[in-house]
Order: sequence, then structure tokens, then C-alpha cells
Amino acid sequence: MRTPDEFNFLDPKTVEDPYPFYAALREHAPVYEVPGTDIYLVSKAPLIVEALERHDDFSANLTGVLMTGPAGEAQVFDLGNFGGSVDAIANADEPSHTVHRKMVLPHVTPKVVASLEGTLREWAIELIVPLLDEGGGDWVARVANPLPTRAMALVVGLPLEDVDRLLAWAMMGTEVLAGTTTLERMGFVAGKTGEMVEYLGVQLQRAMAAPKGQPAPGVIGQLAQGVKDGLISEDDGVSILVVLAGAGGESTSSLTGSAVRILAEQPELQEELRASPELIPQFVEETIRIESSFRGHFRHVKRATKLGGVELPEGSRVLLLWAAANRDPETFEDPDRVNIHRSDLREHLAFGRGIHFCVGARLARLEARVILEELLARTRAFSLDPLHPPEYVSSIFVRRHAELELITHREASTGV
Repeated sequence: MRTPDEFNFLDPKTVEDPYPFYAALREHAPVYEVPGTDIYLVSKAPLIVEALERHDDFSANLTGVLMTGPAGEAQVFDLGNFGGSVDAIANADEPSHTVHRKMVLPHVTPKVVASLEGTLREWAIELIVPLLDEGGGDWVARVANPLPTRAMALVVGLPLEDVDRLLAWAMMGTEVLAGTTTLERMGFVAGKTGEMVEYLGVQLQRAMAAPKGQPAPGVIGQLAQGVKDGLISEDDGVSILVVLAGAGGESTSSLTGSAVRILAEQPELQEELRASPELIPQFVEETIRIESSFRGHFRHVKRATKLGGVELPEGSRVLLLWAAANRDPETFEDPDRVNIHRSDLREHLAFGRGIHFCVGARLARLEARVILEELLARTRAFSLDPLHPPEYVSSIFVRRHAELELITHREASTGV
């Protein structure tokens, strides 16, 4: 097996297919310093879980990220250049993290999420049927991107008529974490991020101006009340909205894109799920394991310490690679194969672990299930378009299809 040093972490080929690199990390250097940086990649589940539990040593605050230098080398971009880190929800430490999380959780309870199924199904049908009428098309642009962004806007309480703008901002915002972004591009992204921050600030102020006894719906109404009650600052409220707008749509876009691509490549699995749609939730879990929407998240080293026997200087960062841990053969049998009948389907780290477990996991699972149910029920088959191979977004952070062209065949017996 090749060693990690034999790979260029930011080479387009490695970015598109990172799994041989992840295997080399797990085998030779589970805690690996990216050459020329103070960022360490952590690729084994026990070490990742350990880091997540050591709150005195590792901060969730996002202080710096990888970017691509002029010669293609890895460099560190200090987020102080963006005016400071966005320390909200996933990027917040205690006690702020608990305060932020409590404002979101009432809007993603099992009962609330279940109540959204009818609306999500109507949207799925609205988006999928025209695609099938045309015999196929780009699944990402037509379904995988717009539906999760609508769902995010609905839960947060943002205007649905602004979904296109929110989608563009969200997808661009995660370029900050892509690793493949250059310094020049960072400047452009910073400008667009500023536009989103300004927009969300206006939306929060409108929610704060809602008449007494008539709070704005969704998370934004809860945040507005939190500001008025002095639980959070207005800047905190906007930061929370930035995180939700970015992660809420892109994670499920990634999940549903990967799920449909896997099914398009495995017609026998399509048939199994059509015959037994009750297995779709199991397939969703296996998809999020084998193609984790977010490949990893950063942690800031608060004080000099060790992890996996490796010295970590104060102020350095670690990138916890969920996607590498989720294909570890010491954790999952035959980890590179899709197997919806695993006994340990939910043992993956794709939604994080511990206090930072993804608040939107339940909603993401519901969206993916509904979308797949409607697609499978309304087709007798679908496949990849051989003239337009799948394309991925160039990112070490997110595993998302940029394009996914399908050829679809309607199910004549459904009458739809």
C-alpha cells in the first residue's frame, strides 16, 4: 500500500477519489500532518471519538482551513481574514453550544419533522415528475439541490421565494472549506458570504420586529426571541443562521445525489428497494456511511497535547475525517461495498458524534427517504447517461455531485 506522502492531498484525482488516500492514512499515519501546514488529518474512528470527547484540548471553533497555494501546495487560510470565526452550533464550544442548540432543537423534534413529510413529498413529486417526463436530466440541478434548500428555508423560517439565492450562497459558502480554493477565490467567496450575512441579518431583524404574541415561524423566530431575552447576541443569531443555511441544504443534496448515483450503477439494488421499499431507510444509512456528505470537520488545538501518540502544538488544527473512519475495515466488514443488510448500519460517523451530533440528521433522513420512495415508485429503471459521466464538486470537505445526468424509464403500471 502507498504511504500518505506518496499522495498529493489536493490533487484533483485524489480529491475526486480520496479513498485510496484514506486507506493509506489509516494504515500508516492515523494522525498525519499535512506537509507545510499545522493541520493534522485524523482517520481512525477511535481517535476521532477521543478528540470529540476531549473538550479541554480540542475546540470546535473554526479558526483556519486548508487552501491551495500558487504552486498547488497546501496552505492554511486564517479565518481571521474573514473577520473572525463563525462560532455557532457545530463550531461553538460550551456553554454557547448548548444555548444555540436549544434554540434549534424544538424545530427538528420527531413530531415536527414527521409533520413535514406531506410537504416534502409534494415537493419531491413536483420536481421528479417533469424529469421523468423528459426521460432524464441532471438530477442535481432538478431535484437534489432545490428540495433540501426549500426544506431548510421552511424549517428556519426564511422566505421560500428566496430559495435560489439561498442555494447559490450556501454552495459558495462551503468553498471556504473546500481546500481546493485559492487565495484569490477566497476573496470573491468572502464578498458573497458578506451578502448572505447581510441578507440573514435583515431577516433576523424582521423576525425581531414581529408583533408580541405573533412570533415569526421557524428557527428564526426562536433566535429573535433569544436576542430579545438576552440569551444570544444579534451577531450570534446571524452566525447560527449562516451555519444552518449552509449545512442544511448541502448535506442532503450530497446525500440524495450519492444515493441516486449508487442506485443508477446497481440496477439489482434498485429492484430490491422497489420490491421492498421498507428497506429504503437502511439504504439511506449505508449511503451516508459509504459516501459521507461532509468528509470531515476541523477542531482547533487549545493547548499542546497528544493524539494517537502524535504531538500536537497549541494553535494547530485537526481535521477529523468522518469519511475515512466510515470505510475502516476494523469497524465495518468489507467497507467499500454497499450492503444495506449490515447489522451496524448506524455505527457510522457521518452525522458526527456526541454533543455535536448533527441537529438536522432526522430531517436529512426523512428528505432522502421521501425522495427515493417517489423516484423508485415512478420508474421501472434509471441509469447514468454514458455521454455525461457524473461530476463532483472539487472539495476535500463535501462529497457532492456537481452534475448527475440520468436516463430514466417510467413505471407504466403506476398510472403517473
